[in-house]
Amino acid sequence: MARPDQPLRDHLLGVAGLAGEFAARFGAQAWGETCGLLHDIGKASGLFQQRLRGETARKVDHSTAGARHIVEVMGQAGRILAYCIAGHHSGLADGKSNEEGSLTHRLDPKRRRIEDCSTWRKCLGPKGEVAAPKALPFDTRPGGLGFRLAFFIRMLFSCLVDADRLDAEAVGDEERAARRGRYPGLDELSRRLDTHLARFIADTPVRRIRTEVLEACREAAALSPGLFSLTVPTGGGKTLSSLAFALGHAQAHGLSRVVYVIPYTSIIEQNAGVFREALNDPDGNFVVEHHSNLAPSEDGDEDRPHPATENWDAPIIVTTAVQFFESLYSHKAGRCRKLHNLAKSVIILDEAQMLPLPYLKPCLEAIRELSATYGASVVLCTATQPALNASNDPDQGLKGGLAGVREIMLDPVVLHDRLRRVRVEHVGVLPEADLARRLAEEPQALCIVNTRRAARRLFEALRAHPDLPEGGVFHLSALMCPEHRTRVIERIKETLGSGNPCRVVSTTIVEAGVDLDFPAVFRAEGGIDSIAQAAGRCNREGRILNGRVFVFRPEEGLPPGHFRLTAQAAASVAERHADDLLHPQAVHDYFLELYWQSGDDRLDAKSILERLVEDASRLSFPFRTIGREFQFIESSTQGIIIPYTRQADEVVHALRCLSSGDRAGGLLRRVQRHTISLYTREMERLEREGAVERIGPEGQFFVLSNMGLYDDLVGLDIFRDDPGVREPEGLFI
Repeated sequence: MARPDQPLRDHLLGVAGLAGEFAARFGAQAWGETCGLLHDIGKASGLFQQRLRGETARKVDHSTAGARHIVEVMGQAGRILAYCIAGHHSGLADGKSNEEGSLTHRLDPKRRRIEDCSTWRKCLGPKGEVAAPKALPFDTRPGGLGFRLAFFIRMLFSCLVDADRLDAEAVGDEERAARRGRYPGLDELSRRLDTHLARFIADTPVRRIRTEVLEACREAAALSPGLFSLTVPTGGGKTLSSLAFALGHAQAHGLSRVVYVIPYTSIIEQNAGVFREALNDPDGNFVVEHHSNLAPSEDGDEDRPHPATENWDAPIIVTTAVQFFESLYSHKAGRCRKLHNLAKSVIILDEAQMLPLPYLKPCLEAIRELSATYGASVVLCTATQPALNASNDPDQGLKGGLAGVREIMLDPVVLHDRLRRVRVEHVGVLPEADLARRLAEEPQALCIVNTRRAARRLFEALRAHPDLPEGGVFHLSALMCPEHRTRVIERIKETLGSGNPCRVVSTTIVEAGVDLDFPAVFRAEGGIDSIAQAAGRCNREGRILNGRVFVFRPEEGLPPGHFRLTAQAAASVAERHADDLLHPQAVHDYFLELYWQSGDDRLDAKSILERLVEDASRLSFPFRTIGREFQFIESSTQGIIIPYTRQADEVVHALRCLSSGDRAGGLLRRVQRHTISLYTREMERLEREGAVERIGPEGQFFVLSNMGLYDDLVGLDIFRDDPGVREPEGLFI
């Protein structure tokens, strides 16, 4: 990505230096330097120089030359670097396929002609005699070698892409380049966190236990890098305690940053806000969010958020599981750019039990490799620790699971018993009318159901109940934009705090980090992990002797797929743990049952791991194919702007006024909290009904034009003829 006014030699040497520096973190400096030296040698061709001078508009393949040269120097092993060099703009190719862009096709002079660029050696001078890198910096024994090689190629690719773009940015965008790297050290951030935590007073039994959790995390920070688990019941303060562990651990072992991985976009802003307050970063200068709504485009020419969203070089990154894991298996240059900064980092996987079953084994393999080869420490952080320990005995652990995971809490069972604040009771089938009656009998209660339609129906039934006065009944779902939900949640908290009657009907969105405290919670059947999350909204602060959690089966049964599978696994272990369904042993047994019911093949449903090893002996990997198929969410969704406030109206007006080629600036970020996600078929229906308008120069933004469909109590009304479906925010986004 050298600029026309930058000498090619300067660019090649600059990129080589940066790529080597990045790769040195995992013992591969020479590999990174070689990538950098050769990536753009095709620009030495006469035709490319004519293009730079404006004498021709012909496109010139400038990346194949370096890929071919390194294969000539190294033989078959050169394909490791050839993938990176050939794909540093277009992305990692498949090793061989019917596509014209496969690596095999590009390396074959008979199938792809390139311009003569032999003057590149003269351009580089003494550096032109490129030596082949020597030994690989990891275990090359046969077991798992194919996966490790593919992962290594992806990490080298990341080093090259980031180095290439940073070098170009330093020349062509000095203002943006100047914003990078001006971060406080981790020791300073650790001191800020300690100051923040010192303000909290352990004046109740629950808060005293949270203090003990924090101290356990601080003590464990000195342990050697590797794999950890942090098992703390909901409400035990694991968010800031895990951050304290991460900062202390990074300091103790010279690690570079903390990457906090969260399952839902609906709570990423909340958690990032908690970290910014704790670390005194109100403007988000070094606590950087990166998720689907703030992702840079592949060509970098979008509404440009914080530079660190491009390469994760900030000290604290808060991202989603989708962004994290899909990037680890992506073929795209923009998505892979940040991966090298995971080396020598601390990665916190919040709510680790929510890794999707069809991709569980590829996720675990990536976690293992990041720790074993790239010096990262990974923490599986959850109230319901999944049974991910490696074992060939299906009653003890998971075949292909993780070995050597160390639990930070000395005795999670004792901690569970001390923090036990609820009793769980299964009450059988509850028709909607009976459920509404039982909720009406409770002065304050939360009911969580599995679908948006069920929530809407129950809410209306409760509002129509003859024994309830008007008001005091609330609804929450992802059909309400985040700004709307936040306002409703604040009203709920005020109502609860005042002791007034309060009944809330919600989808599972309330289980994702929403800090509410009810004496009674009703939960539709689901997995034990979901029931535990619901229980976390019951007697959260331990103000009463025992909160009550009632699990019920909806009269219409459970939705197919995920809900039904997890509920069946929970039912299968419930009899063995009737006294305490949330006990750590019950949770362990539940996950083993869930994995068994899923079947070994369904834990890698796309055969990702198998395809990475089947032709590894010839260094042929299907990078592009896997990148296209590794998608946590396979149902496509589309964001729609809801003009819920004056601020949203102003942004919509500004988007209307954009001309072709204009950037959206900060407009998309400003309107983020006024956006909801709909499935494509739902959006198409609204468009047919004339309820949605496309705005922007290319009609790329969607706005709800018929606000008569948006209700202040329930949000967007899409249920007149639409079947109930699992809400998008109940998936990983």
